[in-house]
Amino acid sequence: MHPNRRQFLARFLGHCAVAAVATVAMTASPLAMAQDKPITIVVGSPAGGTTDALARLIARSMGDSLHRTVVVDNRPGAGGNIAAQYVARSTPDGSTLLMSFTGHTINASLYKNLPFDAVRDFTPITMVARVPSVLVARKNAPFDTTAGLIDYAKRNPGKLSFAIGAQGSSLHLASEQFKLQTGTDILNIPYKGTNPALTDLLGGTVDLMFASTVNVLPHARSGAIKILGVSSKDPLPQFPGVPAIAATVKGFESSAWFGLFGPAKLPPATVDQLYRAVRVAVEDPAYRQRMETEAATAVSMTPQQFGQFVRNDIQHWAKVIQASGTKVE
Repeated sequence: MHPNRRQFLARFLGHCAVAAVATVAMTASPLAMAQDKPITIVVGSPAGGTTDALARLIARSMGDSLHRTVVVDNRPGAGGNIAAQYVARSTPDGSTLLMSFTGHTINASLYKNLPFDAVRDFTPITMVARVPSVLVARKNAPFDTTAGLIDYAKRNPGKLSFAIGAQGSSLHLASEQFKLQTGTDILNIPYKGTNPALTDLLGGTVDLMFASTVNVLPHARSGAIKILGVSSKDPLPQFPGVPAIAATVKGFESSAWFGLFGPAKLPPATVDQLYRAVRVAVEDPAYRQRMETEAATAVSMTPQQFGQFVRNDIQHWAKVIQASGTKVE
């Protein structure tokens, strides 16, 4: 998702390596998927990003559960669209999968003339994680709460600014969703990455930012920034005393998600085998505990649940993109 998370990813993989190899007995029935080649999990970002880290963790556990070689193939570019197109055009035999993220549902409305359909050209397998964001403000901002921010922004339209680390990302669209739901006029300041955006927030050059929990945890603990609210439906234990934004802005919720897809027309038996193999990793207590430490949530959805979630998420982001006029440069 975001390249600036490398430090988190190193810790994440280091602590989870043992948990990732835990196995659960699978059924004795023959595997429905192709046996004569390794399973490849395609990732639409460079090695070292969050999506890549999760893919490698899941791949290791899947390999043990299925007694197969499972490798990760990084195909970065175009917000994940290059990887998605590659998987959409692959043979539906279970040997080529896509570890995708929120961009899969955002890009369906953000990009014109995509060479694939985010729903019809894929088979949903399962979600593996959700990562909420936090609404943060510079240390000397003239407000301390989400309600205070909204009041100040309405009394001073156009005066406040949002740092946007990646245009078209879930964090960018969280800010657009916030402005739409609160009726506030806040400027967007684009940056080439989350690191420079966060640096300027810490320096007081910009006022506000939606950031990932893992990026702001150390700054929150040191008091270098103000944490106004979390984007999850409920408060997070990692941020004691910080309410959910939804406590002030009714219905507000925005989290990044990560999940596994296959190409369209993947046989149901193959989908079931893959789903159960991924569930081994996702439901491991060590995996869940490590995710919670980083303010993330391990998620295990059935293929049907994940498919419905994807369809709903596409509709949600389409409304935000259309209402805000968001475009990729």
